[in-house]
Amino acid sequence: MPVDSDQRLLAELEPSVERLYERHLRQTKEWHPHALVPWSRGEDFPADYEWDPEEAGLSAEARSALFVNVLTEDNLPYYFRDVERMFGRDGAWGHWVRRWTAEEGRHGQVIHDYLAVTRSVDPVDLERARMAQVQCGRVPEPPNALEGLAYVALQELATRISHFNTGRHIDDPAGKAIMRRVSFDENLHFLFYRDAMAAALKMEPSQAVVAIANQVKSFAMPGVGITDFDAHARTIAEAGIYDLAIHHDQILQPVVMRDWNLPSLAGLSGVAEAARERLMKLIDRIGRVGRLMLERRSERRSRRED
Repeated sequence: MPVDSDQRLLAELEPSVERLYERHLRQTKEWHPHALVPWSRGEDFPADYEWDPEEAGLSAEARSALFVNVLTEDNLPYYFRDVERMFGRDGAWGHWVRRWTAEEGRHGQVIHDYLAVTRSVDPVDLERARMAQVQCGRVPEPPNALEGLAYVALQELATRISHFNTGRHIDDPAGKAIMRRVSFDENLHFLFYRDAMAAALKMEPSQAVVAIANQVKSFAMPGVGITDFDAHARTIAEAGIYDLAIHHDQILQPVVMRDWNLPSLAGLSGVAEAARERLMKLIDRIGRVGRLMLERRSERRSRRED
C-alpha cells in the first residue's frame, strides 16, 4: 500500500484516474502475440546448437536494442511490485495497475518469441542474462507517489521511443510490426501517466514540481542492471535509437516544459521555486551535452566514411 502521506493525494486523484483508465480502454486495441510472430520460420534447436550472428540478419545495433528491450520487459514482476506499492491495489488505481501489468506482459512475450523463432540473438546468452536480471530484481524505486508518477511518465515515453526506433533498424517486416505494436501500447501508457501527473500538478503544484525535479535529475532507464548494459547502451546511443539528445528533445522538452508547463506555473513555494530553477538549468545542460554528443557522433561517422 502507498505510504500514509500519499493516501490523500491518491484519493483526490481517483476520479481523474478512473477517467484516464476508461479512456485507455477505449483507445487500446486487442491484439495477440501469437498472430505477430513468424512461426513458420522457426525450427528445433539441436543439443549442440551454437548461435551464429549470420543467422540473425540484423545489425549489431538492432540486436543490442532487442536484447535490452526484451530483458527490460522481462523484469515486469518488480515493476508491478513497485507500481502497486506506490499507487495501491484498490479502486481505479488497482484496476489500472493490473491492466498495465497484463499489457506489459504481452510485450515481453511477443519480443521473446520473435527472437527465438528468428534466432536474432544468442538464445543461451539471452536466457542467462534474463536469469541474472530477474534474480537481481534491480529497478528504480521512487520514494513516493508523486515521484513515481513523474518517473513512469518519463520512462514510458522513453520506452516507446526506444521500441519505435528499434523497429526502424529492423528490415524484417515481422520484427518491424512487432516493435510498432509494442510502441503503440507504450504510448498509451505514457499518456495515462502524463495526464495523471498533470492532474496532480493542479492539486499539489509545489510538491509535484519538487518530485519532477528529483526524477529528472536521477532518471535512468530500467535496463540498468542488465548484463553488459553499458556496452549495449553505447551501441544503442551510437545508432540514434536512444541517446541524450532524444531524451532532451523528445521527452524533457515536450513533456516537462510543454505538457506540464513548468516554466509558467504560479504560486509555488520557495522550495519548489528553487527546485524549478535547478530543473530548468539541468534541462538546458542536458540539451547542450546532447547536441555536443550528436556533433561528435557525426564527426566519427564522417571519419569512417573517408
